Amino acid sequence: MKQNTYKTSGVDIAKADAFVDGIKNFLSSSPLSKIAAFGCPFDLSPYLKKYKNPVLVSSTDGVGTKLKIAQMMGIHDGVGIDLVGMNVNDVICLGARPLFFLDYIACGKVKPAVLKNVVKGINAGLRQSECKLIGGETAEMPGMYMQDEYDLAGFCVGIVDKYKMLDAKSIKEGDLIVGLESSGLHSNGFSLARKALGEKGVRRYAKKLLEPTRIYVKPVLDILNAVSYSKEVVKAIAHITGGAFYKKASKVLPEALGMVIRKRSWKVPDIFRIIQDEGNIAESEMYTVFNMGIGMVFIIGRKYFNSVSKQLAKSKIKSFLIGEIIKSHIKIEIV
Repeated sequence: MKQNTYKTSGVDIAKADAFVDGIKNFLSSSPLSKIAAFGCPFDLSPYLKKYKNPVLVSSTDGVGTKLKIAQMMGIHDGVGIDLVGMNVNDVICLGARPLFFLDYIACGKVKPAVLKNVVKGINAGLRQSECKLIGGETAEMPGMYMQDEYDLAGFCVGIVDKYKMLDAKSIKEGDLIVGLESSGLHSNGFSLARKALGEKGVRRYAKKLLEPTRIYVKPVLDILNAVSYSKEVVKAIAHITGGAFYKKASKVLPEALGMVIRKRSWKVPDIFRIIQDEGNIAESEMYTVFNMGIGMVFIIGRKYFNSVSKQLAKSKIKSFLIGEIIKSHIKIEIV
């Protein structure tokens, strides 16, 4: 009788090890990494000298069903950028600088060429974020995933001084809402987009759908550094992801305050209107699911609008005055 092995059951450890060896040049070159047999160390001592009362800020997230389109089209590097973006863009909402990142890749079969492109994208996103990849996990799981399928998750940790951490406590009536332009859908709403467009439409608009998530780390930190983290200038930041405007934009608001968003204050990219028309989707649903062209929102003091806008322009990020804060028990109105 033929003996069973891990390899005959569908898991090729040697191939997985070869893949990991092939991506080691993307990992942090810290001397500590050489002793990391299991855990992934990160030396905080250089940062402790720069922060009076350091707070670590963490985030974990994935890419969602955007991966289905990447796998259908055989385009894999952009989703690595998406994975980084979904995490670092959350961390900076508290004013934190991303420090390190870990990834988790689960697949039906290790295909080194495909997964190396994914990790190249992760590395590209981390370079934009000035954040280090210090480790991760690659899991081959036949039976859980088809041979050509993979899933991604990421974990990021950042650092901020406690007194500089954005807490939204200074938000008041009359403050302005500034929207930062997205690069497209980013990594949310793809289950609805795929259903609305169908396979033919997904293939037709694949390039727009797969546009990587915009990473806002540098422009956000440039703004916060320019104003010395004054909480009278930038009072809160919201990353517009799942739940979009109705759930994410309003999440930062204190009690008894609401926001009015004027949807005609920026041009909604064509891809959102195509999805809406093809899927017969209500306007309110679109603003609940998709970012509609606004990937991040700042709440700022009214008198600082010009200086914030100029600084964003220097960072080559388009921004729009999209609304204001009002006294209201209704968290958000989109008019």
